[in-house]
Amino acid sequence: MWRHPLDKVGWDYAAPPYWEHLARTLERGLFDAVFLADELAPYNSFEGSSDATMRYAVQAPTHEPGALTPIITGATEHLGVGITLSTAFEHPYSMARRLSTFDHLSGGRVAWNIVGSYSPSEFAAYGQEMPDRSVRYERIAEYVDLCSQLWDSWQPDAIAADRASGIYAHPEKIREVVFEGKHFRCRGRHFVAPSPQGRPVLWQAGASEQGRDFAARTAEAIFAIQPTVATMRAYSDDIRDRVAGAGRDPETVKLYYGAQVIVADTDAQAREEADYLRALLRPEASLAMLSGQLGVDFSTFDPDLPLTDVPVPGIQGVKDALVASGAGDAVTIAEAADTYAFRFAMPQVIGTSATVADQIETFLDDGGADGFMLLATYTPGCFEEFVDQVVPELQRRGRYRSRYPGETLRQNILAD
Repeated sequence: MWRHPLDKVGWDYAAPPYWEHLARTLERGLFDAVFLADELAPYNSFEGSSDATMRYAVQAPTHEPGALTPIITGATEHLGVGITLSTAFEHPYSMARRLSTFDHLSGGRVAWNIVGSYSPSEFAAYGQEMPDRSVRYERIAEYVDLCSQLWDSWQPDAIAADRASGIYAHPEKIREVVFEGKHFRCRGRHFVAPSPQGRPVLWQAGASEQGRDFAARTAEAIFAIQPTVATMRAYSDDIRDRVAGAGRDPETVKLYYGAQVIVADTDAQAREEADYLRALLRPEASLAMLSGQLGVDFSTFDPDLPLTDVPVPGIQGVKDALVASGAGDAVTIAEAADTYAFRFAMPQVIGTSATVADQIETFLDDGGADGFMLLATYTPGCFEEFVDQVVPELQRRGRYRSRYPGETLRQNILAD
């Protein structure tokens, strides 16, 4: 999208003003949060190198999302930030401390998108062997358990701050966490006082069987890529059944589905814009991106081979969504790469503000969605257009908030 003539005109993505403007735009549109995805190293699966990734700017270069968080929350009063932070290369003790700090500095507007890293390039960059996929969620679950014990270890009245006696806190009300797990060990007190939310909102993208079970047990918000209304509904019903089976209230777990919105004054103009955006893709770049996501060097395969014929070590949900978004099991590697590079197998919502609102209502009512993760095209323009054109139409229909209902991100999510 950097090739689009309107992309970041007048803005430098590497500098704070761009992120401040983006944040204020989303807050003007009453968004829950800006979601900062992340990849810890340039993809290197395609042709055994990261050359194509760097040549075509395939999700590269990119800032570290945690560093952007204070910039975004400092420019806004209500907007949350979903930070993607991997459990693969950092101990839970420092992760818990960092997220508590972000929650304090933002006034309780932070979510943690829990990921375990999936790309060979990430493990190569950190000098580690990629662990067996079978233990991935077992390790992530233990990681989050330890973080949660640390966040919950301070009692509400632990801090006395009694100047006369000189006693600041009651140690007996701040539990020392002693954790002996299969993957992690810890003995220590949480180093940060309880933050406004206590713990960040836990965000997860569970697609595989293990991923869905973990999300149902743990997540407060779930991001899913489901390319059709039918697959949305099936996922919604399945996740809510699993949440209930885990002894939790399904209404407290919010489902956000990915969608790419392209809006214009007429439906024909929007379709023309979509065609133009797709024309900006380079086939080699698309294959490099898909290779990185699925951990497969697609340069070694015939691009006309069905995607289902290729075993993938990466994100299974991505492969499943790509199959569903194309011509069923017959979707080819080339078609899958083109679709993924353009819209991550998310459904496209193309048309006027009224047309877009119609489709969003269908996703809400028939697909069981609670909300949406909007995939960017050219920025910040695509978000400005959504805020200025689609949000007022949804508000007119009574399908969108007119103010923020709470003070923290958790309150804003649960209130809707």
